[in-house]
Amino acid sequence: MHVITQRVAALRSRLSRAGLACALVAGLAPALVLGAGSGQAQAAPLPGGLGPCVPGDCPDPFPQVGNGSFAGRDNGISIFVGDDFLVRGRAAEAEGRVVVLDTFDMDKSSGGSSVYNVGIVGVGSRVPPPGQSDFLTTGGDLTVAPGQRLIAEGGGVRYGDTLTGTVDADRLVHDPDAARPYRPLRDRLTAASQCYARVDGTPRPATGTAVNQGYQTLFTGDGTSPIQVFNVDFDLTGPGGGQQGIAFAGIPDGATILVNVLGPDRVVNTYSGGLVDATDPLNAHRERLLWNFPDATSVDLNGSGQFQGSVLVGQQASMTTVTLPGMNGRFFTTGSLTHTSAQTGVEFHSYPFDGDLPDCDGDEPVTGEVRIDKTDAEDGSPLAGAVFALWRESNGTAGLQTSGADPDTMTGRSCTTGTAGSCVFDSLPPGAYYLVETAAPDGYERPADPVSGPHELTADPAGDAVTVRLTNDRDEPVEPEEPDEDGYGDSGGYGTGYGKDQGGYGSR
Repeated sequence: MHVITQRVAALRSRLSRAGLACALVAGLAPALVLGAGSGQAQAAPLPGGLGPCVPGDCPDPFPQVGNGSFAGRDNGISIFVGDDFLVRGRAAEAEGRVVVLDTFDMDKSSGGSSVYNVGIVGVGSRVPPPGQSDFLTTGGDLTVAPGQRLIAEGGGVRYGDTLTGTVDADRLVHDPDAARPYRPLRDRLTAASQCYARVDGTPRPATGTAVNQGYQTLFTGDGTSPIQVFNVDFDLTGPGGGQQGIAFAGIPDGATILVNVLGPDRVVNTYSGGLVDATDPLNAHRERLLWNFPDATSVDLNGSGQFQGSVLVGQQASMTTVTLPGMNGRFFTTGSLTHTSAQTGVEFHSYPFDGDLPDCDGDEPVTGEVRIDKTDAEDGSPLAGAVFALWRESNGTAGLQTSGADPDTMTGRSCTTGTAGSCVFDSLPPGAYYLVETAAPDGYERPADPVSGPHELTADPAGDAVTVRLTNDRDEPVEPEEPDEDGYGDSGGYGTGYGKDQGGYGSR
């Protein structure tokens, strides 16, 4: 039996409200000319296709923060942590897909709720990941303090090392390679963070000004550039480090806002950001606003507001501490993250980033991967020892052809599922691929049709990975033969060991 889940297999295109169309598909995108002094000639998404909602069920627009029924599903990564993710204090929940390269450690303070939700949350955009997908992936240990619970209701949790404590999930998978597909993102995000902030070692030319006026920091754009660039070398705090407002002016419709917050240690302490008001200026900019911290090893995001926009922290030795009641956007850090607060209900809310940023990937070739998850058809347990070959569609004829005058292309690659039931074909160029199960796990039957596919990898970085979930049925037990009148079975008392229809060899 074959059950196939394609993580992403759709090209993404965006049309800005300013009338500038840019189909951001690698190798197909026309140049998007930026304003004078921007330092780049083209615009691009974040590395690895991060940022936008990944179809297929993306709402347009995303709803404001609330607790209504699900508005759609989003398979994009909402939170990426390059080191450790620590849940402390009275942190409540993280909406969307969460990927952590090292340890996820939950140890909340007493006196508040003892649970932390990932994936689906009570209040947020209400656009969770697809049902039964991995809501949380962590490459290291997954630790939950005694008496507390991590909840991923409706989805899965995949962890790389040891599991300690209570996790409520529809699917728990121990996978030593859990973080492997995501590890390249860490260095790419670090490089992008630096590139967004600097051109040839000097600060990227700004298109507007940022002034701390005490009661607020005012960002004033030039009114025309499709990417509004601001460079900030101060904390966004009021007098004595208190809270202040955040305001934007001179931003054209549809423009991306890139705020480079420079310096080794940075603090944001703000009351700005409405909860449900779509006319709030910050809410209106949310999905095209990126806060970039390229230098800071310590980032503190504090206050009483619903912080709007996505965050990128580029220093891999950094610790970002979030105590704001709400973070509304993507959150990508190459370092560690602490989610904590003395108050109840601090939350990450999943919203996409749809902005166009300076092109920092250059001519890096786009590659992808096909990942196999092999399980028992009856109880869903992972199966080791399944062997797969990989073929690439090359002759334009539907289906896999392995012989004849014009067969498809054998890649010469194979993989064998490990103890977690998974294996990966990586570094694949865009195209359509077929998996052929050449050997089943011990004690299991090879499927009657061992071919799976085609599985599409697109040139768009958002479509460069496919997960294929496959199952095997257990071997049927062999019934002993009844003896005939001579005391022998039909084979004269000896099994031949050969299948009748396999030219002398049995086939799984």
